[in-house]
Amino acid sequence: MIKGLRTVAYPVADLAAAKAWYAQVFDTAPYFDQPFYVGFNIGGFELGLIPDGTPGTAGSMVYWGVDGIDAEVARITALGATPQGAIQDVGDGIRTVELADPFGNLLCLIDNPHFDLTAVR
Repeated sequence: MIKGLRTVAYPVADLAAAKAWYAQVFDTAPYFDQPFYVGFNIGGFELGLIPDGTPGTAGSMVYWGVDGIDAEVARITALGATPQGAIQDVGDGIRTVELADPFGNLLCLIDNPHFDLTAVR
């Protein structure tokens, strides 16, 4: 079952600089800080920074939070979505996938056991 809007991911060319800038903008430290991804809990939503990206080209990607990503992919593809790649383990048990809806939009899902909705600022 889809749990709600969860994550907006921004591609950044300089992860360290972007991490420092967004920490100042939102006056909070990241809750997840790895060389491959930095995540901030902002009011119950996640702002994610993805390294080596080209802002403006890939744009931002919005992820919907789910529990049980395999079952959700099966359910949503049965409704007409097309996977744009395999489910990826992006580290520490966090799994993501991008699906194309029947209209050409990306529907991105994230199953993140570390994201704590009770830690809302």
